[in-house]
Amino acid sequence: MFERFTKDARDVVKSAYEQVEGSGGGGRCVEPEHLLLALLDREDSRGSFALTTLGLGERRDSVREALLEARRRAGLTQAETDALAGLGIDVEEIVARVEDVHGIGALAGDRRDKRSWSGRVSFSRGAKDVLERSLRVALARRDRNIGDEHILLALTLRPDVPAEVLADHGVTYESLMRVLYGSGGEAKAG
Repeated sequence: MFERFTKDARDVVKSAYEQVEGSGGGGRCVEPEHLLLALLDREDSRGSFALTTLGLGERRDSVREALLEARRRAGLTQAETDALAGLGIDVEEIVARVEDVHGIGALAGDRRDKRSWSGRVSFSRGAKDVLERSLRVALARRDRNIGDEHILLALTLRPDVPAEVLADHGVTYESLMRVLYGSGGEAKAG
């Protein structure tokens, strides 16, 4: 599949690896969040054009903060947090108690006192799913190659933290389709 990736899409994957390796938090997998962070850092690509057009260019820090906050909540979306609150479970209280005992970022796996891990960074199931969806998005568009815009579209199709954070910032599958292709009513490839 990677032979179908454009240079921009390959650069997103490479940057996502670098996000994990540079985090210093002991991360072992590229997650969908890392793909989104890598897309936020892009310039002069179709994906960066779409994000800038939708007003995300000047709100990148807000997206990063929202992703960090979700990671601190062990990757729960705000919708999941709200659903648990409806059952009487206060996620923020649980996070605070765990962090009191085990340190800031304990639920995110960001504790720095862990033994060094020397294994190779791999893709999580979620990141693999995003990349597979990007192929389906490209095929649905009859595009020969997978660009960074297809990865971005795939992130909006997967019900997870990146899609929620993007939607909270006005970036949805439909808005991306309008910017990228001048349409929004086409069937989703997901």
